[in-house]
Amino acid sequence: MQCPKCGAPHDAGDAECRRCGVVFARLAQRAAIADREPAPIAPPAPPVQSDKGASTVVRVARGALIAGLAIWTWRFAAQPMGVAAAGSILHLPNLIFHEAGHVILGIFGRFVGVLGGSLFQFALPLVLAGVFLRQGDGFAASVCTWWAGQNLLDVAPYIADARSLQLVLLGGRTGAEVEGHDWEYLLTQMNLLHMDRTIGLATHRIGLLMMAAALLWGCLSLSRAARRDE
Repeated sequence: MQCPKCGAPHDAGDAECRRCGVVFARLAQRAAIADREPAPIAPPAPPVQSDKGASTVVRVARGALIAGLAIWTWRFAAQPMGVAAAGSILHLPNLIFHEAGHVILGIFGRFVGVLGGSLFQFALPLVLAGVFLRQGDGFAASVCTWWAGQNLLDVAPYIADARSLQLVLLGGRTGAEVEGHDWEYLLTQMNLLHMDRTIGLATHRIGLLMMAAALLWGCLSLSRAARRDE
């Protein structure tokens, strides 16, 4: 026979193991008690938390946002250049970033500082879009890209006004009353003042195309997210 504990051989009449010293009677008694005890009942597993419902709410909210931006884009496209942008709720926030661009980029000289207003208000949403892309949020990046396109619509009438100088500026006076404005200076420096209207219209149309492309991107991002959650 073999010891149940260490496996050493022993005779049938031995009371304990010669190797490990275990007492066979006590070992048998413990085994019998263990056989009579009921098996422990495992606690119920915690319910699996599903985020499917939350994902559905997020998708619906994002779909509503895309629909709202699409309607807004259509209204921008249906009105003449400058009319919708000037009256938009985004005009004042855009203006804040415009003025900040003058201050931030003004350290690089007058030309860059003057250009910095329009450049900063356009580039900031694109920078945010890049940040969201690095985080894997294509939808948020598409919304920021839409905002960048809208900023082009905001800048376009400013460019087109370089010769006429009839646009009312931040101080409440026109460019003619304050002896010019940003784009009058910029286009003059680049010998493009005669093309102000052409450049302004091109900027307006590029902005609309950018907004439409961003909406398509947002729809594709929503579609991919829906397929992942299925």
